[in-house]
Amino acid sequence: MKKRAGKQRETPSAPSGGQRSNKAQKKREEEGTRPLWSRGWLKKGLVALFVIFIVVPFSLIMLPELIQHFAHTHRIRLPFFVDLNRPAELSLNHTINMYLTSEEGISLGVWHTVPESLWKEAQGKDLAWYQNTLSDDNLVFIYLHGNTGTRAFPHRVGVAKLLSALGYHVLVPDYRGFGDSTGEPTEPGLTTDALYLYNWVKARSGNSLVVIWGHSLGTGVATNTAVKLLEQGVVFDGVILEGAFNSARQNIPVNPFYWYYWKFPGMGYLYPVPWANNICVFPTEENLKKMKSPILFLHSEDDHLVPFEIAQQTYEVAASAQNKERVKLVTFDGSHGYLHNGLYRDSKLPDIIRTFVESL
Repeated sequence: MKKRAGKQRETPSAPSGGQRSNKAQKKREEEGTRPLWSRGWLKKGLVALFVIFIVVPFSLIMLPELIQHFAHTHRIRLPFFVDLNRPAELSLNHTINMYLTSEEGISLGVWHTVPESLWKEAQGKDLAWYQNTLSDDNLVFIYLHGNTGTRAFPHRVGVAKLLSALGYHVLVPDYRGFGDSTGEPTEPGLTTDALYLYNWVKARSGNSLVVIWGHSLGTGVATNTAVKLLEQGVVFDGVILEGAFNSARQNIPVNPFYWYYWKFPGMGYLYPVPWANNICVFPTEENLKKMKSPILFLHSEDDHLVPFEIAQQTYEVAASAQNKERVKLVTFDGSHGYLHNGLYRDSKLPDIIRTFVESL
């Protein structure tokens, strides 16, 4: 019993070496914690001050440009998984891809499809061969496509195949900002691109006729280009306007190039809309009053983007400016379901195009 009592008394008065070591270590840790904790809050405070007084003011100036730069560089290109350098993958196996410089810093991706009768000869040929064929006396079409997407959209490929099968050359560009073309899309910029391509073709096509086919947004580009050429005393040999919109009679609710810009949710409350200064007019009606070229309007009665009534009114403006012999309107029954992009599928379209070309 005495031994047990002795042991009980020894525990609090005589701690072992290990216990002393543990207590000392714990005390040192507690003492070391205080300055580390204080230094941590000091660092956080300095970071907060840096963010408030440096980062935020800097971002108010630079962030909109950084966002736009990122979006412009990495914007989505439709259709997906299409290599614009390889038109043969879309059954355009008598087509070459090329890049033209419409002005400094602007590179345009362009497809040139030769007449279908040359498809065998075209295999393996280079750009020089394709350019030389433009002077073979076959008519040349320049197809100015609609808004968004690239020259690889199915209905655009469909038009190229249709015209090639009829024995014509077809050049299909992507305007600046579209597809793999560089630059920002603007109305003056698109007009400049079309003018450049027209002059490029005329310099190589000899006596071949050159006809402009504009679809949707491309109708505005086509009429702008026609008026610009008239100022130089040049008249298009012929113009086809498919699904032509008319900003004078139809409300365009959004900027047509909104897709080019990136806008994070809520950013509009902090930063100006990036396309606010990119004003588009496309005065098609006023242009039609000045044009001198033969014009063929193509429109589906069930067009869901440009009402049929607008097409009729636009045609009347153009016909009044010239006459109904030089300006034609061909309509397509709405029961076919062509809507805005599907006219190329109509079985009667080849004869309609051929008749128009023969009248030039």
